[in-house]
Amino acid sequence: MSTAVGTRDFLLPDLGEGLSEAEIVEWRVAVGDVVTVDQTVVEVETAKAVVDVPCPYAGRVVALHGAAGEVRPVGQPLITIAPLDDAGGDEPPGHATYREEERAGSGNVLIGYGTGHGGPGRRRRRPRLALAPEPTATEPVPTVGSPAAGTPLAGGTPLAGGTPVADGPATAAGRPGTAGPVLVISPIVRRLARERGVDLAALRGTGPGGVIRRADVEAAAAAPVARLAAVPDAPEAHVGLAPVGGGDVVIRLTGIRKAIADKLSRSRREIPEVTIWVDVDATGLLETRAAINAATPDAPVSILALLARICLSGLRKYPQLNAHVDTEGQRIVQSAGVHLGIAAQTDRGLLVPVLRDAQRLTTRELAAALAETTAAARAGTLPPARLTGGTFTLNNYGVFGVDGSTPIINHPEAALLGVGRIVDKPWVVDGQLAVRKVTQLSLTFDHRVCDGGVAGGFLRHVADCVEQPALLVANV
Repeated sequence: MSTAVGTRDFLLPDLGEGLSEAEIVEWRVAVGDVVTVDQTVVEVETAKAVVDVPCPYAGRVVALHGAAGEVRPVGQPLITIAPLDDAGGDEPPGHATYREEERAGSGNVLIGYGTGHGGPGRRRRRPRLALAPEPTATEPVPTVGSPAAGTPLAGGTPLAGGTPVADGPATAAGRPGTAGPVLVISPIVRRLARERGVDLAALRGTGPGGVIRRADVEAAAAAPVARLAAVPDAPEAHVGLAPVGGGDVVIRLTGIRKAIADKLSRSRREIPEVTIWVDVDATGLLETRAAINAATPDAPVSILALLARICLSGLRKYPQLNAHVDTEGQRIVQSAGVHLGIAAQTDRGLLVPVLRDAQRLTTRELAAALAETTAAARAGTLPPARLTGGTFTLNNYGVFGVDGSTPIINHPEAALLGVGRIVDKPWVVDGQLAVRKVTQLSLTFDHRVCDGGVAGGFLRHVADCVEQPALLVANV
């Protein structure tokens, strides 16, 4: 029920995949703000992903239910909205059509896609941007540079260099130089800037149209120049270190981090896993990739895509590894299709997005799907359904500069292939010592689904195809 006559409560929607709760990461609006139909009002984190939640109502915000860091159950009030003509005060210019949009109707909330509109020609109105207040004489603000080199911007692209942004006020587009207001869409960002001592006028916004985001403020506050400006007497060697005598850092296990911890712990408790490994000469695989890409440079194929193709060939020959154990039913279930999981390291933890029915894709289609899926995982835009249901995982831990690993199986799957870095090593070829491109392959498998003969046969098949890619043609 609504909290007052005329107001409406927007309930936390069903986020799918059996998820019953979500943690509030950041409110995108504050009490008193005017919102439009389909405007994102909050960012929440579930056990599967971080998603933006759009509101199906238009009006003025009269209540926010829950603070950042609080876990809210599905079906409970998230935000309370009052129609503009009931909220009191004059209606802001440009908002006369809000009630018309709301009368047109909004469909069920679809995370990541907004809500449906009635008319085919209706255009979605953009949310108004709040202007950050100019610094006053009573609020001295230290000069802050731009985010340091390597700080991710929108879309995960790092800055090319660490040159600080020039001092001075910013234009409406968020560029320093010409005097003018600074675009800030969230009151949380303004409050965070005040708390961290960050001058919003000195920041370059990375949001749409130059909007300053929370990540921009946090990056600026973490930059060495910001810390030195706030504490001018602090020695540079101590920048970024915890203060002397400081307490322990406590990080709560919530959201994705908690889901990862729970899943890995369950895997170790239930699965009697075994890891076997072999060193392989990957020179032929690299040469094959170079030849493919030279022939069609407009559609490049990655090493990971070739390894995925080899795994699919191996699973066709050894389907025992494309399975899971049903402990309640006391049975082993071999999957009809290969739903290939790809381990991807992101800012929010290790995720395993899934390519469903990967065996139906060509090698080029695999390459394109892998690139799109891993990029979306790192950007946090994958829906929860894309992060579940895998039957076999490919883990390229070589990107971390390591040779080998004994990874934990992604429960409830039965096997995982790991690939180490590819480096120059001495190798015997036709009785002669040569320098070759060598990598280590490891297979971790559930000993309940097969014995060493099957696991060893699969790994040897993969190794042979890596060393002699021509063998792969006979199996596809």
